[in-house]
Amino acid sequence: MNETENHAVVEMPGMEAFTFGDPIPVMEQWQTLYWGECHNHQLWYAPPYDPDALSKTMRASPHHSSAIFVKRNILASTFIPHPLLSHRDFSRLVLDYMTFGNAYIERVTSRSKKTMKLNVPLAKYMRVGVDAQSYYFATHSWAEPHKYKADNICHLIEPDINQEVYGAPEYLSALNAAWLDESATLFRRKYYLNGSHAGYILYINDPATNKEDIDAIRKALKDSKGPGNFRNLFMYSPNGKKDGIQILPISEVSANDDFFKIKEASRIDIAAAHRVPPQLMGASPTNAAGFGDLIKAARVFAVNELMPLQQTMLQINDWLGEEVIRFKDYSLLKDED
Repeated sequence: MNETENHAVVEMPGMEAFTFGDPIPVMEQWQTLYWGECHNHQLWYAPPYDPDALSKTMRASPHHSSAIFVKRNILASTFIPHPLLSHRDFSRLVLDYMTFGNAYIERVTSRSKKTMKLNVPLAKYMRVGVDAQSYYFATHSWAEPHKYKADNICHLIEPDINQEVYGAPEYLSALNAAWLDESATLFRRKYYLNGSHAGYILYINDPATNKEDIDAIRKALKDSKGPGNFRNLFMYSPNGKKDGIQILPISEVSANDDFFKIKEASRIDIAAAHRVPPQLMGASPTNAAGFGDLIKAARVFAVNELMPLQQTMLQINDWLGEEVIRFKDYSLLKDED
């Protein structure tokens, strides 16, 4: 062999750069939830959004659900019950309207066509017939869909700019904020339950460390996870050199305010979409000044948001030809000087 053949050629690894995924545009997210069209499903038109997704999102974020419930509660507190419509049924009607942008009232009549009772079918499963003369209650189960006559159903709609068959809730623009709020909470919970809070790399390049020592360190790190975590780890490396053992942090979630900033930004977006003063949602102020006068905020909220909702509910009276929906004055407005 010559001299060249006695030496193997070793190639050094080159520099490599990569990224973790690409940003997802908001428009792509909308295509999976809100498509703005009502597809023909033979008997009925499908809603322009996924009702099941909205019902699950309703409890994804405490700020999102709180904004809906506070509107429902205040509006229900001003409702005057009627023999045809109980306070409980009216409360369910408002909750459907605030969640789905649609609410339905069924008129139950006697043989003489006299109204005996008003029912509130679940808006999540109600569908508008393609003939525009009927409604269906479809639960997507083995049961046959129940058909209603059009003149027995009053359909309250939050107008949509893309179609006129169904309504759409006002908060659609805040869905990403609600999902982000949920994701941040779930991440924080998983981060806590992880036990070791693995946000670092233990880097060892000390030549004095042998395989038995490495195995012992590996076992100690594994045993520090789960219940009984936050154990202290002692390491002794005789004849080791400086920086032979290093901890390289990957994430500093536990040491900064990123989590709280995400939650705060999400809350602001959700409150803006619902237009509910934060103090009415049970939110705590983040500064010493607070949120201002609660009574004044509640009065402005009642005039700008609750009164228009009351006018929407009064459409039931026009359809029924009888004054069933009645409201008393909101107590904070009545006591205004």
